[in-house]
Amino acid sequence: MASSLSRWLVDPKKNPLAAIHMKTLSSRLRNYGLRHDDLYDPMYDLDVKEALNRLPREIVDARNQRLLRAMDLSMKHQYLPEDLQAMQTPFRSYLQEMLALVKRESAEREALGALPLYQRTLP
Repeated sequence: MASSLSRWLVDPKKNPLAAIHMKTLSSRLRNYGLRHDDLYDPMYDLDVKEALNRLPREIVDARNQRLLRAMDLSMKHQYLPEDLQAMQTPFRSYLQEMLALVKRESAEREALGALPLYQRTLP
């Protein structure tokens, strides 16, 4: 019951509030030229860091350029021009498949009793 309720809550096709949230998030990401996958922080989650390391260099470079452009626009209190905003694809994923693979691998390692590939150490 709880899982069906949670799936309904986040599905924009079924829940009108989720659709409004998705539209608002899309417009905010377009303002700065970001994609939703750009919001994942590799310093917070080591699985994201590992997934980014496995992606091709061109994809990671494009991600870094989008993040730098967004920070620059934010500092200047500006948005992308309207013609560039129209070209943006905020929900086109590039990280989700690799992230799912990394999470499956780490879950498999844990199930087999192997040591994790990386350990988090906080300063």
